Amino acid sequence: MKNFKVTKNCSLKDFTDFNYPQGSFCYDILIKNKDIKVNGARVNADVQLKTGDTVTYYTTPKQESMQSHVTVYSDGNVYIADKLSGVTSEALLSELCASGEFYAVHRLDRNTQGLMAFAKNKEVYNVLLQAFKERSVEKKYLAVCKNNFVRDSGILTAFLLKDDKNSVVKISDKEINGAVKIVTEYSVLKRKQDLALAEITLHTGKTHQIRAHTAHIGCPVLGDEKYGDRALNKKYRVKRQKLVAASLKFMLNGKFQYLNEFLFKSSFAENVFQDLTPMA
Repeated sequence: MKNFKVTKNCSLKDFTDFNYPQGSFCYDILIKNKDIKVNGARVNADVQLKTGDTVTYYTTPKQESMQSHVTVYSDGNVYIADKLSGVTSEALLSELCASGEFYAVHRLDRNTQGLMAFAKNKEVYNVLLQAFKERSVEKKYLAVCKNNFVRDSGILTAFLLKDDKNSVVKISDKEINGAVKIVTEYSVLKRKQDLALAEITLHTGKTHQIRAHTAHIGCPVLGDEKYGDRALNKKYRVKRQKLVAASLKFMLNGKFQYLNEFLFKSSFAENVFQDLTPMA
């Protein structure tokens, strides 16, 4: 059993996604079995919560022990987590903060797995935040994409326009009002029939950049239900995007430059292109 206090108005589903990873994993089952209480009353559907409400999850020990991440590195200043697909960045931060002081300096989409860096104090938070803004952190991703890449490598430039109302972005080859410039570098590592494994380096870091930009050139990420090829997703029975934040490399100056010595790698990257068998 886990208790949480609501700090702002939102839906029960959103509250769960942002605050309790294990509850998010098994939310549908909890709702079906009426294993969630709001202010002492059991609920069997998504409801609107208000500030001050109390939410209680009657999760089993097995459900509560479900992993949200794997620890890659930890010292007195930073924590590097290998996030599982299905966990929101906000829920992971909330879970970490239950045991101490943590600050998220960047985020990953819910269904993108891989490396996230957290600061353990304000000083290093400000340094890392600036480093991410100035591109003093090299981030590489691995993506399983539709095998439509014309060339084995390239640097793509386009313009991204956010549609906050519908939680999507739109990509244009031409500059349009309100859009921001994006630069995405890719290198095809392997090809297998209608799939390709691509290493992707972001030269800009915008919302849904990899997913939307690869889809824009006809090479959507496998499993992406928002920007992807649904027929291809169905063919390979993949419901979450096969996208991994595979490595992190810091390029810092000053007090925290000791972090430059490390190349942090995600354990999930090893298997992202394996066991992908199309339906007969």
